Amino acid sequence: MRVGTHDDSWWSRAAVYQVYPRSFRDGNGDGLGDLQGVIDGLGHLESLSIDAVWLSPFYPSPQNDSGYDVSDPRAVDPMFGTLDDFARLVDQAHERGLRVIVDIVPNHVSASHSWFVEALSSPAGSPARRRFHFVDGKGEAGELPPNNWESIFGGPAWTRVKEPDGSWGQWYLHLFDHTQPDLNWVNDEVRIDALNTLAFWLDLRVDGFRVDVALGLAKDMTYPDLIDPIGMSQSLRFDLDPGSAEAVERRAALANSAIFDRDEIHDIYRQWRSLLESYGNDKMAVVEAWVAPERASRYVAPDTLHQIFGFDFLVVAWDAKSIRDAIQHGIDAVSAVGAPPTWALSNHDSPRVVTRLGDGPEGLARARALALIAHALPGSVYVYQGEELGLCDVEVPDSARQDPVWFRSAGREKGRDGGRVPLPWSGSQPPYGFTDRADVSLWLPQPEHWESWTVEAEGDDPDSMLNLYRSSLALRRSHSSLASEEIEFWSVDDDELVVFRRGADVVVVANTSDQWLPSPVAGSILVASGPVVAGDAGVEIGPNTTVWLQM
Repeated sequence: MRVGTHDDSWWSRAAVYQVYPRSFRDGNGDGLGDLQGVIDGLGHLESLSIDAVWLSPFYPSPQNDSGYDVSDPRAVDPMFGTLDDFARLVDQAHERGLRVIVDIVPNHVSASHSWFVEALSSPAGSPARRRFHFVDGKGEAGELPPNNWESIFGGPAWTRVKEPDGSWGQWYLHLFDHTQPDLNWVNDEVRIDALNTLAFWLDLRVDGFRVDVALGLAKDMTYPDLIDPIGMSQSLRFDLDPGSAEAVERRAALANSAIFDRDEIHDIYRQWRSLLESYGNDKMAVVEAWVAPERASRYVAPDTLHQIFGFDFLVVAWDAKSIRDAIQHGIDAVSAVGAPPTWALSNHDSPRVVTRLGDGPEGLARARALALIAHALPGSVYVYQGEELGLCDVEVPDSARQDPVWFRSAGREKGRDGGRVPLPWSGSQPPYGFTDRADVSLWLPQPEHWESWTVEAEGDDPDSMLNLYRSSLALRRSHSSLASEEIEFWSVDDDELVVFRRGADVVVVANTSDQWLPSPVAGSILVASGPVVAGDAGVEIGPNTTVWLQM
């Protein structure tokens, strides 16, 4: 099977590292990660054979949703630095051969955005309100929400406002927190402003964009009730086996629904594609859109954008069939339009892969093995910060939690803070080199047992997750067979093995069982995630282990 792509653009097989700025590294000693910290950490990324760095939002924000509530999309929040710092980051990244991708949040803005502040002080039907979804309520006095839509963070997706005269008035839509009002993309002013935002960062020489909630911009402007509003709001959550009947049903329900994945959304992305191409042929955008396979290709057609995240590995079960199906699904979803597939094991919205696969030694072994599968696949691979250290989710004290999911669910759901704890760099106790000052509080507390999980400690351990990532990502970049678009699954008798060939002479064998199994293929070992024995009788693969063999 050949995974065809539009061309040989850099993103077609890049290794991209996601930086969550407030938790990556502190460069100015205030206990919060910042752009200077990212600059200071570029050497670490270079040592991983990373091709591009993706920055989660660093824009001015009240931080009600950790920066995804943006009050000014064309500036840097002082907590992270300045535009000059950003320019230096781009310069130094480019000097190291690293591309820079920035997050943009087009579905909504912060309630502190100047547009929304203006809308609150303007009358119903005004131009200021038409930038958003302001709708009259139901009931005798408009006291009921316009419809039954639910927020992804829990609770109603509508909040009622006080009008300038002090009376209760219209309701506004927020598919996320009430501090994140959704923009109305039927409005030309909204579309033009987004193009201006893209151009602003392109002029600062960014190489691409990650598009947050890319499937949500267009809404059914008649605002109909949904048959299953809670199910629809939870469709974007990373908590299902992608091959399960419920997951398939969820994605099918999203297709051209009232709030997600509407056909007209691609008119917006065609405008974006034209703008990107006006800056040359090396600018890209990757979209966050968890949609049915037959819908995914619409986001990455030759006249829309370039990549769509493959989310299946964020939820895939640790068994051979599920893994094979997830790989096939990821390739099939984009092959029809010649776009490269993408692979990710975790991100800032999902549980860390070690935790998801069982925590402890077993979870770590499985995470190592799944990483070697992902790193061997054609297309692009996305690495979430800390994944290369084998970090697991941290048990954050309830009193320290920040995620709006925690607050909007009244504590029923813990939220995403456990995977966002500041990274450990060095030392034997908090703050583990994240900041140079031990007397400042971090925005989320680090655990007391991370001394073996720092970049420094793992760098000295040849068997560490960090050195596994360094080896596999370097091979991924340098080996001609891994640069190929060819992938062929091999049929094997044992249903606990995943076996596929890459290019001319590399075979990947993954043992998903808890027993030693013989490899069906002979060859020299390029890299292995766990115990492997090569002898005259062939290669024996330990439990929960993946090996790359050179035939």
